Amino acid sequence: MGFALLNGEIIERSEAKVDVEDRGYQFGDGVYEVIRVYNGKLFTAAEHLKRFSKSAESIGISLQFSSKQLLEMVEELLKKNNLETGNIYMQVTRGIAPRNHVFPASNVTPTLVAYTIKSSRPIDNLKSGVKAILTEDIRWLRCDIKSLNLLGNLLAKQKASEKGCFEAIQHRGQDVTEGSSSNIFIVKDGTVITHESNNLILKGITKDVILDLCRKNNIPVIERTFSLTELDDADEVFLSSTTAEVMPVIEINGKIMKAGVPGKVTRKLQDLFQKEIEKQCGVLVS
Repeated sequence: MGFALLNGEIIERSEAKVDVEDRGYQFGDGVYEVIRVYNGKLFTAAEHLKRFSKSAESIGISLQFSSKQLLEMVEELLKKNNLETGNIYMQVTRGIAPRNHVFPASNVTPTLVAYTIKSSRPIDNLKSGVKAILTEDIRWLRCDIKSLNLLGNLLAKQKASEKGCFEAIQHRGQDVTEGSSSNIFIVKDGTVITHESNNLILKGITKDVILDLCRKNNIPVIERTFSLTELDDADEVFLSSTTAEVMPVIEINGKIMKAGVPGKVTRKLQDLFQKEIEKQCGVLVS
């Protein structure tokens, strides 16, 4: 079972329990983060922990630990579990209190939990690309907060799964927002286009890495809203997330996108992204 982090203490995972009146369980009243691990090292950990703190602050949860303390605890958890490739999941809730929609008194301590998950890189999908569907974005209007309230995302992802697809690309009317668990990019005439980071999407850490790689390598990039028509007419489509990296999308709603193979800009960004991983975490075997 390994070890888990509970409120600053690393314990046997089987002993990591939370109360039934924890507000994360009762209301989804909390936020979470997922940090990728390669070669036993954290990738973009500082950026993830900064977003974690910002999400908590956005809903009025005061973390009991600084980002430096969180990083130290997460690194210790990583070592204790001897994780080579996978993820660290962490979440904080408002804490344990009698069920009431109103926030509990300020003396209620937030509940912090973290644990590791073994997860290999999705090599086959990265090489061949994946299928997606389109679905209306039914979520709330603060998607920039990495909230535990994921029911809209789950319904979209389940719909995609039932169609034999990897992802659901969401849209509000004619405007594409993001995937159920990813950011969405299109490429048109060599220019990479992705939704601006506002309240309608999560500001992806992997997305930001990709944007930085584009700018450093003279790949034209624009952050703006794009339409379903532009998506349909794109030369290339790809998605990004902590676990999916730079993932080509080769089919949407049963329609093959262009040649049905990953495009050259996507391939270049995959190569650049892998080099960035290796810069931080060491050479990848596969």
